[in-house]
Amino acid sequence: MGRAHEVRAKKIAQTNAAKSALYNRASKEIYMAAKSGVPDPNENLALRSAIEKWKAQHVTRDVIDRAVNKAKSKDSAAYVSGRYEGFGPAGVAIMVDTLTDNEKRAFSAIRAAFNHHGGKLGNSGCVSYNFSLMGVLDFDSDKTIEEIEDDLILNDVDVKNVDKVENSVEVQVASDALEAAKTTIEKDFGITEFDMNAVTYVPNGEYVSLNDEDRAKVQNLLDALDDLEDVQAVYHNADL
Repeated sequence: MGRAHEVRAKKIAQTNAAKSALYNRASKEIYMAAKSGVPDPNENLALRSAIEKWKAQHVTRDVIDRAVNKAKSKDSAAYVSGRYEGFGPAGVAIMVDTLTDNEKRAFSAIRAAFNHHGGKLGNSGCVSYNFSLMGVLDFDSDKTIEEIEDDLILNDVDVKNVDKVENSVEVQVASDALEAAKTTIEKDFGITEFDMNAVTYVPNGEYVSLNDEDRAKVQNLLDALDDLEDVQAVYHNADL
């Protein structure tokens, strides 16, 4: 086998690993949401939101259904949520959310990732003030920022920011206004597909500018954290 085959095999392995990690995170979050109430998205807003979030990231219906069915069964998985905060190279603020059945394993793995990639794990609260919880919708549209913003305001949606690059739009709203914003955008602009549809943390203020060397270091740390089985989400304020 030649070098081309090795490169292709490596890329396939990386793609499969990334997909497996994505499905694992989706399964755990949907399972927990279904367990928090009735395992029916029509009667459980948290479950409906979780399903919509992961559908936007192309998680398959089969993965979603298995997670919901697992919540309906007598089998019980004991997942515990956690949060770790620290700094990456160049002082980048990083916040890591976990969902795990082994807190010691999660802590050890996250600490090792920070230590091995030029970062430093800090105390609770050391960087979380840099982030705000927002509802975020990403979609394609030929409408202007003003048209989208005005329409949301007229529909009593608590909109925080609308940004657009070419036809790619990002709308940030209050965390409890995500469903109202999505419904408004679907109804008034005919949008049916969202690249992101989730309540998530976004940085306050400006992103940290990086030179090429620090950018590579930060990316390596983020990739290492993203690969960990217990990590559910990673937030940062680096300009990558």
